[in-house]
Amino acid sequence: MRKEFYLFLILFGIAFPAFAQICDGNLGENIFTEGDFGSGLANIPLTDPQIAPGYIYTTQPPPNDGYYTITNNMVAWPFAFGWVEIGDNSSDPKGYMMVVNATFNPGLFYEKEVEGLCENTLYLFSADIFNLIHTGSNVIKPNVSFLIDGNVVYNTGNIPENQQWNTYGFTFTTEPGQTSVTLALQNNAPGGIGNDLALDNITFRPCGPEALILPDEIANICEDGSPIDLEATIVGNQYDTPFLQWQQSFDEGQTWVDIPGATNMTYTHTDLSAGYYYYRYLLANGSSNLLNAYCRVVSNVKIVFVVRKFYTLVDTLCEGLSFSFGNNLYSNTGIYVDSLLTVIGCDSIVTLDLTIIPDEQLDAVFGLNSPSCTYLQDGSISLDTILHGKEPYIIYTNDELNATGNLANLPSGAYSYLITDRYGCSFEILINLPDPPPFTIDLGPDWQIELGEPLQLTPFFSAPAENFLWQPAGLIDCEPDCQTLDWTPPYSTFLSLTATSSLNDCVASDSIYVDVIKARKVYIPNTFSPNYDGINDYFTIYGAIPNIRQIEQLVIFDRWGEQVFERKIFPPNQLEAAWDGTFQGKPLPEGVYLYFAKIRFLDEEVILYEGDFSLIK
Repeated sequence: MRKEFYLFLILFGIAFPAFAQICDGNLGENIFTEGDFGSGLANIPLTDPQIAPGYIYTTQPPPNDGYYTITNNMVAWPFAFGWVEIGDNSSDPKGYMMVVNATFNPGLFYEKEVEGLCENTLYLFSADIFNLIHTGSNVIKPNVSFLIDGNVVYNTGNIPENQQWNTYGFTFTTEPGQTSVTLALQNNAPGGIGNDLALDNITFRPCGPEALILPDEIANICEDGSPIDLEATIVGNQYDTPFLQWQQSFDEGQTWVDIPGATNMTYTHTDLSAGYYYYRYLLANGSSNLLNAYCRVVSNVKIVFVVRKFYTLVDTLCEGLSFSFGNNLYSNTGIYVDSLLTVIGCDSIVTLDLTIIPDEQLDAVFGLNSPSCTYLQDGSISLDTILHGKEPYIIYTNDELNATGNLANLPSGAYSYLITDRYGCSFEILINLPDPPPFTIDLGPDWQIELGEPLQLTPFFSAPAENFLWQPAGLIDCEPDCQTLDWTPPYSTFLSLTATSSLNDCVASDSIYVDVIKARKVYIPNTFSPNYDGINDYFTIYGAIPNIRQIEQLVIFDRWGEQVFERKIFPPNQLEAAWDGTFQGKPLPEGVYLYFAKIRFLDEEVILYEGDFSLIK
């Protein structure tokens, strides 16, 4: 981790943790409007905003020591030193934030003067702070002070490594005659590993008593009802000479205008035209402060809803459907009038103009693509055309809303469709996505053979096949891509074959068990007659090949225990390696001789054989 830290500054709504010194009453508009740094499409704007004293602006992230930048997302940077990568902390995806790489020495990293304030007025100064070090790193933690006119008035303490925004703030009162302040943020932590942070939501607002319009709920009145009074409620004695101004919004709270002459604690709403009406009031300590946006607070918004008395409903439905109207159901074309009582007790006269149209038998054309292999989920269903209906359509697939009606990454199986047009005509179908032609391999039943016997196997394929892979690997001596198998197994094992369909690259496999009986096909004579008559002139080990791999050793002794012959590493049945009945070039007499033989079999097992035989002339 580099010995640097980041500071992010953005403006957005305020939420305060328990440790912050916060405003107990209502807040005014945010005076520090430059705290959000604007927004834009560029990840880093090219213009230096000149807002960080002693720092140099850079457009090449990440900034080095003593540099800062404006950005809307750290994720778009080429790298960020392993810190928690965050973006602008607002609902605006293009909103900018300030990123500062602090120097090793503690000092100011942000400073701004705010003018036009009111004396003897309570203000809130706050900011959100994010420790960019990952949880559990246990390095130097950021520590920030808030300064007013060069004096430290609030300190955050160590900011935790909790990978979330933490809000810090405090309130203070301007001095008599004071109309401006210089706001600053100072880094207190020493340079080193850690001390990496982000700042957001630098806000500066007037703070006053609780300014309420009670109750908070929407006030509902009937169109033929009576005007309603809105009462201002001020909780607390912070303002000794409170003045207020009622306001109304005609764009659902986006902008507000003063209501002329509406400066009393009570305002009467008299307009009984149906609709929603938005009200609030401004509150300040004194009439002059009320005229200054930097010195007043804002109440909660109160909504008055005037319920319409006369309604006209126009609807068109598909034949077979009905419209629920009051206590009646209507399924024929016509105009119907009914008197209804709303949930708040207002009388409403409702006229229903209903048209019933013939059901044109909604239909649809689908495109089906089965999975390429039985074990894959790459099938699809496309809704190509809807017939005899009227847009817009509502489409459900498997009881879930589907904007296009298309389904992808499907296994074979049944899929339900319900399509409804704008008039309620509907079409329902269960579509079966069939299995593809299966690709299978059949090696037949299990085998049982004796050691050394060959296994000849011709698999059955349900389709032309290629890329044959026999297992166990390294045990089967098979030419690449051999389709049939001619193999002598050395021991019992599972035999498997995997292959690919030449038609669609589907893969299949099958396996069988080959039980190899450990038969030892060895023959050792009990007599031989080395008289050179061409019959039984040599003594050796006989046996089946490849049941026997080789004779490791053959040793022969006379009756007194003297070794008269030895041969190592030779094949069975080979007379050239056999004993001819001589010792040191001389024929030996008739009699009984002893032998010891070590024989290695196909399964690599070595067995010792011993016994005697007779030499006769």
